[in-house]
Amino acid sequence: MKRHLNTHAMGPFLLLWLTQSFSTLGSSMTSFALVVWSYQNSGSALTTALLSVCSYAPYILMSVFAGALSDRWDKKRVMLFSDTFAACCTAAVLILLEGGGLRIWHLYLLNSLSGLMNTFQQPASEVAVSLLAPQDQYQKVGALRSLSNSLNSILAPALASALFALAGLRVVILFDLATFLVAFGTLLFRIAIPPAPGAAGEGERLFRAAGAGLRYLRENRGILHLILFLAAINFTASVYNAALPALLLSPRGGGEQVYGIVNTVSGAAMLAGSLLAAILPPPRSRVRVICNALLLTMGTENLLLALGRDLPVWCLGAILGWVGIPIMNTNLDALMRGVIPIPMQGRVYSARNTLQFFTIPLGYTLGGLLVDKLFEPLMAAQGPGALLARLFGTGKGAGAALLFFLLSLLGTVTCLVFRADRRIWDLERGREGE
Repeated sequence: MKRHLNTHAMGPFLLLWLTQSFSTLGSSMTSFALVVWSYQNSGSALTTALLSVCSYAPYILMSVFAGALSDRWDKKRVMLFSDTFAACCTAAVLILLEGGGLRIWHLYLLNSLSGLMNTFQQPASEVAVSLLAPQDQYQKVGALRSLSNSLNSILAPALASALFALAGLRVVILFDLATFLVAFGTLLFRIAIPPAPGAAGEGERLFRAAGAGLRYLRENRGILHLILFLAAINFTASVYNAALPALLLSPRGGGEQVYGIVNTVSGAAMLAGSLLAAILPPPRSRVRVICNALLLTMGTENLLLALGRDLPVWCLGAILGWVGIPIMNTNLDALMRGVIPIPMQGRVYSARNTLQFFTIPLGYTLGGLLVDKLFEPLMAAQGPGALLARLFGTGKGAGAALLFFLLSLLGTVTCLVFRADRRIWDLERGREGE
């Protein structure tokens, strides 16, 4: 099998990847700036968190139907229309801002509409990638996509913060719209996406076609169990995301500077993992890489965040927790593309979105409640000599540290349980091109 990047065969994909990544950077910068704007105007963490909930809700509610329609429709047209609609929502924010009438509820509505369009765009773009990239380059494709996501996680907050501080929200939004025009023009005039082979649900009624992805998962238990594994990991990760500010922004953690440094180190670790994934040869077992990478992540970072008391330990946890994620994602992407037939990918990916992401809002909500209502009061009641106080400290943030300790146990057990699942290991028999 070829282990180098065939730039001639990969040319259309590379062009799509570069321009779409640039557009994603602009969108991420706007999202970051809107979070800052909403918190400055409301002072409420819950109010700000609802921006993300509004974006995720369409994924959970509409993905199955969106995938059925996306499989029937021309992929390029779906991507162009979805991106244009999302850009119109961003432009609406700019118009409301310029008129002095922008309110939080406007952002909830526009985020929901943008999220709905992304529900159609995401499965269409996934299938487009499968159609444009040679199958023997799927690992490189996953590595490149992980690389762009890692760069985005580093650049978007830094660039958005700088532009927001220097020129305000208006300039951030204008930059986002400029990146959209570049991606839109390139896709419209320079990229031809071939039609997907097979009927892709033509002639089926919508509800039956929408259920095709779920039926595929019911009949292919290995993919279903892998998705449920990721849903369980997403739950733990969402609780982590909800609790991390409570730990690091507290007096115990050190405040905003420490929080920023740990997040920057996490992004740098993802970037290193993406580069490593790009140069590694295909492994003998993708399932083993996926399981072991998640076990490393779940078993180390949460434990070091819980028991650590200073920045170097937390940074070490961030490195161990995030360096394996791009390698995991790269192999997960290649495995699923190689197993799921292209005519079914839109519907299956949409069903996956519903099953895999519904745990995210649950994790965010539960994580906040556990920190505020259970673990912080519990740790506040501990005496200085108590075992829990000696392990996790005292004062605000100690409750979050206790929760991270429990998350390390939960994440480790989750990985070990699914690692023993024979259905997931059976996916190795479906790999092609290796």
